[in-house]
Amino acid sequence: MIRKVAAITGRREPDPATVIDRRYSSNNMYRLILILSVLPLAIALGLRWWLGLRVLATEGARNCRCDLTRWLPAPGDEAAVHRAENSAAEFGRELRLKALAEWHTRDPKAAVARESTRRFGTIVPPLSGIVAVMALLVGKIPVTGVLAILIGASALAAVFSLLTLAPELRAIARSARNMRENKNFPDEFDELAVIECAIAHAWDAAAPPILRWLQR
Repeated sequence: MIRKVAAITGRREPDPATVIDRRYSSNNMYRLILILSVLPLAIALGLRWWLGLRVLATEGARNCRCDLTRWLPAPGDEAAVHRAENSAAEFGRELRLKALAEWHTRDPKAAVARESTRRFGTIVPPLSGIVAVMALLVGKIPVTGVLAILIGASALAAVFSLLTLAPELRAIARSARNMRENKNFPDEFDELAVIECAIAHAWDAAAPPILRWLQR
């Protein structure tokens, strides 16, 4: 039947061997993408757990007391009453927000670049997944291709996020140094726990949302 149609339309009949070779090459390419994506994803998940979630689960549970006359609220905090006592995880979250706000004021170009990388990690993996599923539905790629595109996009987002994390950590270190000089926390161990939690929050947020969802 295919030969009759080809004869009528004048089109050249596709060589079955060529079609098979193309499919085989495509499958190999998707498998290669999957293999290359596993390592950065494993590194990102491991770093998030070891430097982020683990620290927040241990040091973050510590009850800390701050000096409300020295400890200013985090940007966007409009609460009428602020607690002098809270968990190290919560104080660390506030310290990171302050550090990001100060960084944006001091070096807006670098801060915006970091935020753009974070948005890339939020948007690109799910968008790539949607496009891949649509291609699957119209028969353009196999299921392996969908997985390769989604996982590859997630790995790329994770790599970009980790590569741009250092400036954020430096901003937190600068704010932490100012906090220690101002003696916002009477207890030195509370102070150290808050700083560790601020850094842990940065490592936690460095992973793209799809990885954070998988590692809940």
